[in-house]
Amino acid sequence: MNNKYINFYNNLVNLTRNKILYKEFTKRDTFSDRLVIFLFHFAFFLTIFKSEVKKNTLQEIFDYFFKQLELSIREIGYGDSSINKKMKLYINIFYSILSKIENWDNATKFEKNKIFSEYIDLDENSLLLIEYFDIYIEYLKKNTFNSLLKG
Repeated sequence: MNNKYINFYNNLVNLTRNKILYKEFTKRDTFSDRLVIFLFHFAFFLTIFKSEVKKNTLQEIFDYFFKQLELSIREIGYGDSSINKKMKLYINIFYSILSKIENWDNATKFEKNKIFSEYIDLDENSLLLIEYFDIYIEYLKKNTFNSLLKG
């Protein structure tokens, strides 16, 4: 497997491990919650760069990321049939997130919070994830695609 995206993948994993992101969840911090936060990071990345990067490059990154997710799920100990079901679920969640964040810049805080609440059991008045991802989006916009991939 080509590892040219490993630095970026690891950077997103590290961002996802930020304990501050989980302090306002009404349930405990779980693998599924972390995975959803990871998918939001990745979805915003693809959304920001989809117009300036070749589709086949973005597809390579997508394939690499989901292969890494599959390997992580295997490490947890799931069997082959469970892994296929989980991967299908996670890919569907990812595409759902992508479609919902398409107009993120024009969404109100209420609408943004509603998007997060569909995937994570979140305090309904929480602004933490909205503020965090608005800052993350600005960070993505201020950096080049190649600089982000290099880490």
